[in-house]
Amino acid sequence: MKTGPREITTPFRPIPLDVPEGMKPNEFFNSTENLNDLMHNNGLLQNPENLLLYRKALGHSNEFDCSIIYNTSKTILDPLGRPVRRTQVPDHVKHVWNRMNQIMIEFMLEKYPDPESHLVLCGEASLDATWPLTSPGVPSIRMLHNHFIVFNKQQLRDAALADPNNENLTDGGQHSLFQSYMSDVYQVFFDTLDLKILKPMAGKESQIKLTGYPQGLPCWEVTGGVEALKDINFWCEYDVILKGFIDFYRTFFTQVSSRNAPLPGNSNFPKNVEEQLLFNNDFLGAAKRVRDQCVSDARYANLIRWQPAFKQLIYRNDTGKLVVTISQNSIGNAITELLGVVVKRAPDREAYEQKEPALIEKLLEVRQRLIEADLGETISTEYW
Repeated sequence: MKTGPREITTPFRPIPLDVPEGMKPNEFFNSTENLNDLMHNNGLLQNPENLLLYRKALGHSNEFDCSIIYNTSKTILDPLGRPVRRTQVPDHVKHVWNRMNQIMIEFMLEKYPDPESHLVLCGEASLDATWPLTSPGVPSIRMLHNHFIVFNKQQLRDAALADPNNENLTDGGQHSLFQSYMSDVYQVFFDTLDLKILKPMAGKESQIKLTGYPQGLPCWEVTGGVEALKDINFWCEYDVILKGFIDFYRTFFTQVSSRNAPLPGNSNFPKNVEEQLLFNNDFLGAAKRVRDQCVSDARYANLIRWQPAFKQLIYRNDTGKLVVTISQNSIGNAITELLGVVVKRAPDREAYEQKEPALIEKLLEVRQRLIEADLGETISTEYW
């Protein structure tokens, strides 16, 4: 069977919301009104820490698909002041968040134990409003959320190959700025981080054979597997990966913006940045190339995301190992595309409702596990 990214179609029930005239759908779906729909029609569980578990109305997969959002819409009214990455979440909230993530991932692996049959992943993305402010769809809600997704691999095997030049397949190779210009610098910088549970993993071993993804990204094996997720030190190292990525991203685009700029004052690992990045000719040469292109190419400059934008993922590889990876978040790419899965969503009530009972059964079961661990209380909707 040919290796390559796959494109699948996922049916959904048409959302009973009217998009106001003059707004694009993706702008409206970031609105407070849509957030109310998310809770009252799709909400499963909430807790005093403002973490909300919900069914994805516009899902990636109808096998298993849900999210946990840090819902600060009523406690922080300024959208630009809301946490948009794990490193900005208060410690007491992150403690609960980590426990919820651990239970969710453990549940998925228990229900789908065969890596040959199902692709299991959990991932989060920054929701920074780092797109050009004049572009449609600039996030206004700006609230951190995690995706929990399972794909049936037979569906992926049967699916058509996706266009490898699809701009959303931006996890490496020709589309990724980091990988195109400074792959070695990127890898070496991550190798300097102090990690004990997370072990660097070779590219071939980390790839999903069916799709050939992820491509060119730093990957780490979770030594100890799912049991390691019960260790708070794993989640500390998961944060170290993110902090290192933020340092790399912020340092690079600071140099793109201003030649020979000083060390960013808010660096997490200033010594690593100074030694591995600010005295590296490949790193600084790549910044020059991007700076020069920004000066001469208005369209290119308009697409730059100047603040740290990322997608961080925990997934199961073909041999059953848990793997952590992180990617620069380019315009438009979805969390699944890091693993080579392109999802087209299609409104089809009948097709969705055929899958809905089994999906909801699993969502209610994992909700009960969270309740028993004192991680929230049930939300009632017309569907459950």
